[in-house]
Amino acid sequence: MKTVFIKPAEAERKWFVIDAEGKVLGRVAAKAASIVRGKEKPSFAPHQEVGDFVVVVNADKIVVTGHKTQQKLYYRHSGYVGGLKSQTFEKLIARRPASPLELAIKGMLPKGPLGRKLLKNVKVYAGSTHPHAAQSPHIIELS
Repeated sequence: MKTVFIKPAEAERKWFVIDAEGKVLGRVAAKAASIVRGKEKPSFAPHQEVGDFVVVVNADKIVVTGHKTQQKLYYRHSGYVGGLKSQTFEKLIARRPASPLELAIKGMLPKGPLGRKLLKNVKVYAGSTHPHAAQSPHIIELS
Protein backbone atom coordinates (compact mmCIF):
# COMPACT_ATOMS: atom_id res chain seq x y z
CA MET A 1 0.00 0.00 0.00
CA LYS A 2 1.35 3.41 -0.94
CA THR A 3 1.83 6.15 1.63
CA VAL A 4 -0.66 8.95 1.20
CA PHE A 5 0.82 12.42 0.84
CA ILE A 6 -1.53 15.38 0.88
CA LYS A 7 -0.15 18.69 -0.35
CA PRO A 8 -0.80 21.52 2.10
CA ALA A 9 -2.69 23.45 -0.58
CA GLU A 10 -5.00 20.46 -1.22
CA ALA A 11 -5.90 19.87 2.43
CA GLU A 12 -9.38 21.09 3.25
CA ARG A 13 -9.18 23.01 6.54
CA LYS A 14 -12.28 24.06 8.47
CA TRP A 15 -12.75 26.06 11.66
CA PHE A 16 -14.64 24.54 14.60
CA VAL A 17 -15.89 26.24 17.76
CA ILE A 18 -16.29 24.27 20.99
CA ASP A 19 -18.17 25.83 23.89
CA ALA A 20 -16.54 24.45 27.06
CA GLU A 21 -19.04 25.88 29.53
CA GLY A 22 -20.00 23.17 32.02
CA LYS A 23 -18.07 20.46 30.12
CA VAL A 24 -15.44 18.14 31.61
CA LEU A 25 -11.83 19.18 30.97
CA GLY A 26 -10.57 15.89 29.53
CA ARG A 27 -13.49 15.34 27.18
CA VAL A 28 -13.16 18.79 25.63
CA ALA A 29 -9.39 18.40 25.32
CA ALA A 30 -9.69 14.96 23.69
CA LYS A 31 -12.23 16.20 21.13
CA ALA A 32 -10.14 19.28 20.31
CA ALA A 33 -6.93 17.24 19.96
CA SER A 34 -8.67 14.75 17.67
CA ILE A 35 -9.99 17.50 15.38
CA VAL A 36 -6.66 19.36 15.26
CA ARG A 37 -4.80 16.15 14.49
CA GLY A 38 -7.24 15.31 11.67
CA LYS A 39 -8.10 11.84 12.95
CA GLU A 40 -11.71 12.19 11.85
CA LYS A 41 -10.76 12.74 8.20
CA PRO A 42 -10.35 9.97 5.63
CA SER A 43 -7.08 11.59 4.49
CA PHE A 44 -5.48 11.26 7.97
CA ALA A 45 -1.76 10.58 8.00
CA PRO A 46 0.12 10.52 11.31
CA HIS A 47 3.11 12.37 9.88
CA GLN A 48 1.22 15.26 8.25
CA GLU A 49 -0.73 18.30 9.35
CA VAL A 50 -4.13 17.67 7.74
CA GLY A 51 -6.36 18.62 10.69
CA ASP A 52 -8.71 21.52 11.18
CA PHE A 53 -8.56 24.63 13.34
CA VAL A 54 -10.28 24.65 16.74
CA VAL A 55 -11.49 27.62 18.78
CA VAL A 56 -12.48 26.83 22.37
CA VAL A 57 -14.55 29.46 24.19
CA ASN A 58 -15.59 29.72 27.85
CA ALA A 59 -12.47 27.88 29.03
CA ASP A 60 -12.81 29.56 32.43
CA LYS A 61 -16.12 27.74 33.00
CA ILE A 62 -14.70 24.23 32.47
CA VAL A 63 -15.28 21.66 35.21
CA VAL A 64 -13.32 18.75 36.62
CA THR A 65 -14.81 15.77 38.43
CA GLY A 66 -14.29 14.65 41.99
CA HIS A 67 -11.88 16.58 44.23
CA LYS A 68 -9.55 17.54 41.39
CA THR A 69 -10.02 21.27 41.98
CA GLN A 70 -8.00 20.94 45.19
CA GLN A 71 -5.95 17.80 44.41
CA LYS A 72 -4.86 18.15 40.76
CA LEU A 73 -1.41 19.75 40.62
CA TYR A 74 0.32 21.59 37.79
CA TYR A 75 4.12 21.82 37.90
CA ARG A 76 6.59 24.26 36.40
CA HIS A 77 10.33 24.57 36.83
CA SER A 78 12.43 27.72 36.78
CA GLY A 79 15.54 25.92 35.53
CA TYR A 80 17.46 26.49 38.74
CA VAL A 81 18.20 23.96 41.47
CA GLY A 82 15.17 23.67 43.74
CA GLY A 83 13.07 25.68 41.31
CA LEU A 84 10.13 23.25 41.06
CA LYS A 85 6.85 25.01 41.77
CA SER A 86 3.39 23.52 41.90
CA GLN A 87 -0.12 24.86 42.13
CA THR A 88 -3.59 23.37 42.22
CA PHE A 89 -6.17 23.50 39.43
CA GLU A 90 -8.16 26.00 41.48
CA LYS A 91 -5.27 28.48 41.75
CA LEU A 92 -4.18 28.02 38.11
CA ILE A 93 -7.65 28.68 36.70
CA ALA A 94 -7.91 31.80 38.88
CA ARG A 95 -4.51 33.07 37.64
CA ARG A 96 -4.68 31.99 33.95
CA PRO A 97 -8.20 30.73 33.05
CA ALA A 98 -7.30 29.18 29.67
CA SER A 99 -4.11 27.44 30.81
CA PRO A 100 -5.50 24.10 32.15
CA LEU A 101 -7.27 23.41 28.86
CA GLU A 102 -4.24 24.43 26.78
CA LEU A 103 -2.00 22.12 28.82
CA ALA A 104 -4.49 19.23 28.49
CA ILE A 105 -4.67 19.61 24.71
CA LYS A 106 -0.88 19.94 24.47
CA GLY A 107 -0.45 16.68 26.38
CA MET A 108 -2.72 14.85 23.91
CA LEU A 109 -0.84 15.96 20.81
CA PRO A 110 2.33 14.28 19.49
CA LYS A 111 5.62 15.39 20.99
CA GLY A 112 8.12 17.11 18.71
CA PRO A 113 7.92 19.52 15.78
CA LEU A 114 4.56 18.24 14.50
CA GLY A 115 2.91 18.62 17.91
CA ARG A 116 4.21 22.16 18.30
CA LYS A 117 2.91 23.02 14.83
CA LEU A 118 -0.51 21.50 15.57
CA LEU A 119 -0.78 23.39 18.86
CA LYS A 120 -0.73 26.65 16.90
CA ASN A 121 -4.04 25.57 15.30
CA VAL A 122 -5.80 25.60 18.69
CA LYS A 123 -7.13 28.89 20.05
CA VAL A 124 -8.40 28.87 23.64
CA TYR A 125 -10.31 31.84 25.08
CA ALA A 126 -11.53 32.35 28.63
CA GLY A 127 -14.60 34.35 27.64
CA SER A 128 -17.38 33.75 25.15
CA THR A 129 -16.02 36.11 22.48
CA HIS A 130 -13.27 35.38 19.99
CA PRO A 131 -11.80 37.21 16.98
CA HIS A 132 -12.24 34.31 14.52
CA ALA A 133 -15.82 34.96 13.41
CA ALA A 134 -14.70 35.78 9.86
CA GLN A 135 -13.68 32.16 9.23
CA SER A 136 -17.34 30.96 9.36
CA PRO A 137 -16.76 28.31 12.04
CA HIS A 138 -18.81 25.16 12.62
CA ILE A 139 -20.25 24.78 16.13
CA ILE A 140 -19.58 21.47 17.90
CA GLU A 141 -21.88 20.27 20.67
CA LEU A 142 -20.36 17.81 23.14
CA SER A 143 -22.68 15.57 25.12
